[in-house]
Amino acid sequence: MKLEELYICEDASILETMKKLDETGQRILFIAPEGRLKAVLTDGDLRKFLLRGGNLEQPVKRAANYAPKSLPVADRARAKEVLEQYGIDALPILDRDGSIADVIFATGVDVDNRKQAGIPVVVMAGGLGTRLYPYTKILPKPLIPVGEKPICELILDRFCEYGCRRVYMVVNYKKNMIKSYFNDLEQKPYQIEYADEAEFLGTGGGLCLLKGKLDSTFFFSNCDTLLDVDYGDVYEYHKAHHNLITMICAYKHFTVPYGVVEMGENGAIEGMREKPELNFLTNTGVYVVEPQVVEELEDGKNQGFPDVIEKYRRAGQPVGVYPISESSWMDMGQMEELEKMRRRLEQQA
Repeated sequence: MKLEELYICEDASILETMKKLDETGQRILFIAPEGRLKAVLTDGDLRKFLLRGGNLEQPVKRAANYAPKSLPVADRARAKEVLEQYGIDALPILDRDGSIADVIFATGVDVDNRKQAGIPVVVMAGGLGTRLYPYTKILPKPLIPVGEKPICELILDRFCEYGCRRVYMVVNYKKNMIKSYFNDLEQKPYQIEYADEAEFLGTGGGLCLLKGKLDSTFFFSNCDTLLDVDYGDVYEYHKAHHNLITMICAYKHFTVPYGVVEMGENGAIEGMREKPELNFLTNTGVYVVEPQVVEELEDGKNQGFPDVIEKYRRAGQPVGVYPISESSWMDMGQMEELEKMRRRLEQQA
């Protein structure tokens, strides 16, 4: 990748910046007029800006860090030390004129800046997976392969990278196949305890089977969502905001492929928009949850977890959002999305 591909104009909108972050596959961009470092913008800076009430149309200079860490070329050997000291993902190396000569990425110097979470993970793995039929006529959705591993194993591997080694899996459809697969895995770095769902209770209802088993904050995930996110940072955010539930949401940008007509009274045309663009936050199906939520669930009630969240929101309880970029979310809930996920994982391999 050329350095110029990581440059962004400070008057570019937040939305344009998010798109560029997605295109580059990196988590950092530089405001560098004529190559000279002026400011740095990370996905974390964007998230903090949006959480403060910023919007997607505002210029990126409102969110950028104008006092970034950097090193002169002569001190390049200290890059690993600085990356570790400040817990950053990338470090610009500057020449005598203050121009960016190179960028040292943490992943390239064997520095692991991921924050550890170390809390339990609950995976809802009991659904029929009807949107992935006919695959799910043969295999339960958690065992559908995405590359060399089933989706559920990939999900647990990601959580394990952040110290999450205690797993509870709610199972129902083809549950014996799921248990057999994970029980036969050799040297898996996590322990799984199963909760058998006798009847389908939905993504929220199934949690009632874990009453009395969860005594700490936990991650709660569907079995068809793979996120490229710092789960340690998500956990810290959840605790810092004293949330009862934190929902991880992805920004989506969608262009309607048609001209949209607004109709007024008596069939009159009130307005027209040609291929309007929509920007919105989408629930990824991954959450951070306090154990109180499980204990307060009604036994045997079929309900989705968003319904549980809405109940607490209406009651004025602290429920919040941790926003991520669209490219950080891979979902295999439908056939075409499954193929996209496979292609992306092949590119990352």
